[in-house]
Amino acid sequence: MSALISSNRTRVVVGLGKTGMSCVRYLAARQRSFKVMDTRDNPPGIDELKAVFPDVPVHLGGLNPEWLNSADELILSPGIALATPEIADAVSKGAEAVGDIELFCREVDKPVVAITGSNGKSTVTALLGEMVQEAGWNVAVGGNIGTPALDLLKRQDVDLYILELSSFQLETTHSLRAVAATVLNISPDHMDRYESMMDYHKAKQRIYRGCKHAVYNKQDALTVPLLPQATPATAFTSGKPDLHDYGLIEDQEDTWLCKGVERLLNTAAMKLSGRHNQLNALAALALGESVGIPMVPMLKALSHFTGLSHRCQWVAEKNGVVWINDSKATNVGASVAAIEGLGETLSGKIVLIAGGDGKGADFNQLKQPLQKYGREVVLIGRDAADIDNAIGNVIPVQYARDLAAAIDHACEVSESGDAVLLAPACASFDMFKSFEQRGDVFTTLVRERLA
Repeated sequence: MSALISSNRTRVVVGLGKTGMSCVRYLAARQRSFKVMDTRDNPPGIDELKAVFPDVPVHLGGLNPEWLNSADELILSPGIALATPEIADAVSKGAEAVGDIELFCREVDKPVVAITGSNGKSTVTALLGEMVQEAGWNVAVGGNIGTPALDLLKRQDVDLYILELSSFQLETTHSLRAVAATVLNISPDHMDRYESMMDYHKAKQRIYRGCKHAVYNKQDALTVPLLPQATPATAFTSGKPDLHDYGLIEDQEDTWLCKGVERLLNTAAMKLSGRHNQLNALAALALGESVGIPMVPMLKALSHFTGLSHRCQWVAEKNGVVWINDSKATNVGASVAAIEGLGETLSGKIVLIAGGDGKGADFNQLKQPLQKYGREVVLIGRDAADIDNAIGNVIPVQYARDLAAAIDHACEVSESGDAVLLAPACASFDMFKSFEQRGDVFTTLVRERLA
């Protein structure tokens, strides 16, 4: 890589990894000068950076206050909080703090659908992508899922961008103006990053800024867009919908996805399982309609969509017991959604495998759904005792030394009609590299045990 053309504007990319490297490639391709720093001594992406961009100044093993305080623009990876003292100090001295999504928004010239929420956003993002593709549009899907947003700009044939966005990414995004935007739900998450639920709520609400159409969850007041009434909005609900909104209608033994009184699809035709995924489907339909996607291809895509790995993913079934991998349930709200969504569809009960790094969460929300739907809870990981204390004595609890032992115990106590559900309500970093690795280990061990 030849030396980067310098400019009067001083930029520092703070944090490498997948997002940071996408920022590096973006800036380098536009010949904008920048420096890179990371608090880690050997961050992901450092080998690529040194090999491909050897002229870029790099500082590792901590934040460099001199670089930060002399910068005009700080390009923060999502893992770097604005409240970090060194970052806050540099901003107070005049630096502008942005993220990869802000850089994307400044350049993109095609419509963008933006999706956030505590739970379900990856499923809705991927499902909507399938719907748009089925309709014959050229779609680019990424952001907090799959391909970083800046790398999507390399494509020349895009009709519509669909971005999953985290609250961390939204903190540093100012210019989104999505053609359609949604907050699917809000439940306590990342309370180790935010001072309060109100701060978390404010970050999520940023997705609606300047949007042309809002989609929200009628049963979650925190998702209602704080926008002028003139902004078009569509609601979705698990109950009967109002005339122009999306919801569910139950007819004897069948449940239908509906818009107003119009029945769109029998949920029995969906491969996605659980009530929470029915809500995800309604949100995707509302978003798709708001950007002009015809209903027929959307429903066709929905009937074929099998879901994402580690998100209520069917793993195996034996002796009348189904095994479900929802390793992506890294917070309490996601675990509750999985328990309730699955529990409503079972003739038996749920054996829940949970535990890990709780990120300071309150586990009390697990108590009621487990009392209603649970047979037993098998706990692993660092914060197992915190979950046990929160659940109380409403359901039998068993501790296991690791995931393999938890699976063995679940095999012993589960009965025909039951589901064994891995929905940890915790991050994975105390025992695994990622939630993906945790889910892969679970899937492999279950299939070995049941072979």
